[in-house]
Amino acid sequence: MDRFERDRLVKLEKIESLGIDPWGQRFDNHQPIEKIRSMAPAESGVTGERVRIAGRLMSRNNKGKLKFYFLQDWSGKVQLMVSRADVSEEQWELIGALDIGDLIGVDGTLRLTNTGEVTVFVETITFLTKSLSQPPEKHSGVKDIEILLRQRYLDLIYNEGVLERMLKRTEIIASMRQTLAGEGFVEVETPVLHAIAGGAAAKPFITHHNALDIDLYLRIALELHLKRLMVGGVERVFEIGRVFRNEGIDATHNPEFTMTEIYQAYGNYESMMDLTEKIVVDAVKKISDEMVLPWGEETIDFTPPWPRKTYADLFAEHAGCDMHDSAAVAEVAATHHIETADKHPDVIVNDVFEATVEDHLQGPVFVIDYPASICPLTKRKQDNPAIAERFELFIKGMELANAYTELNDPRLQEELFLTQLQGQTEEDSMAKMDHEFIKALKVGMPPAGGLGIGIDRLVMLLTDSRSIRDVIYFPLLRPEGTEE
Repeated sequence: MDRFERDRLVKLEKIESLGIDPWGQRFDNHQPIEKIRSMAPAESGVTGERVRIAGRLMSRNNKGKLKFYFLQDWSGKVQLMVSRADVSEEQWELIGALDIGDLIGVDGTLRLTNTGEVTVFVETITFLTKSLSQPPEKHSGVKDIEILLRQRYLDLIYNEGVLERMLKRTEIIASMRQTLAGEGFVEVETPVLHAIAGGAAAKPFITHHNALDIDLYLRIALELHLKRLMVGGVERVFEIGRVFRNEGIDATHNPEFTMTEIYQAYGNYESMMDLTEKIVVDAVKKISDEMVLPWGEETIDFTPPWPRKTYADLFAEHAGCDMHDSAAVAEVAATHHIETADKHPDVIVNDVFEATVEDHLQGPVFVIDYPASICPLTKRKQDNPAIAERFELFIKGMELANAYTELNDPRLQEELFLTQLQGQTEEDSMAKMDHEFIKALKVGMPPAGGLGIGIDRLVMLLTDSRSIRDVIYFPLLRPEGTEE
């Protein structure tokens, strides 16, 4: 135990000796600090309204019989001023036992100081929780990223803007739900444990159900169960949920992430483009008065409508060759050190697309009409079956959304499930046969548009965050003390 903790324990005992519960009780009718700040008098020296607030002490400045603090709740900060003349002897003793990090309730009056600082002149302090841990040093703060991620509460309390960013995440998700409800979609919950890992090309996490003695997979996508619901007559359906992929971790990938998948009967991929644009624009409006948001030293202009560009045209522009010219594509692949042996030609094309095109997609831009062979759950264009009615939304080189005109022909779907693409191992492929899904398709699924949006990436883009770890409360970390 260090001297700081010992000192706090002494103050804890002092609080208890005053007959005060150091762990607090219910504290009703307090108002958000952001709200009471808006109630402050317009001029200094004028006594304003009586207010009641609660929060954490963030700093203090003792000047004899005057003590100044800053109190913080999840809406903001406000200055407190305590005068020895305005409080009882017991209250003054309690104030002497306060530490930075303690949680308190305050009753007092609002005033504006001569320097223009909104201040609560304290009448009564209600002690709510003693902090036994020394806060980070004021000026350096918590800088160790490993500590911040393992002790996210320190990040939220002491690093400016972190809590605000995470609360914006909640606002963005709430906006998505509101937009979808307004368009007539219903929200559902589907199983997290799957007998078959389907609906995406990804490596699953495997678990075991003891009672049934069977292996199960944590879902890698939401798709196939939502489509079953469309078969059953749920014509506009969506789910917001956690998805799990047993793959790498980087700035835009976490093995456990949040996404939404949305399906609209009697729509197509163009319907989903319109819906995607509305979802994102509404989310921007929820958190900002402007449609242009910062992105580092740059900006992102979300003003609709957004451009729609074909995969083939973008490939020709940035790869410098026709995507159907296999020899030219192979040359470009070689310059980018892309492995081509035993790969389907369209897989090579897509590898080249990712290497040469995606970084140029500053967006927002819809990339439409992908090679059909890399889209086994997608309906083909009627006038060109080599092209799938699929789009991806890109912003700042990052894929944010993926959508299809959904394949609803059970015979073709079964055929595609059975013929995996060259160069993909079984564990990487979405082509494992899901007999139950095929059985559902045979009942008849309406023509439909389907859409998936990565919510963590959307929050990154709307909050100017460079890493997915910055917008997930508790990202996956290597166990503490293990070697790299």
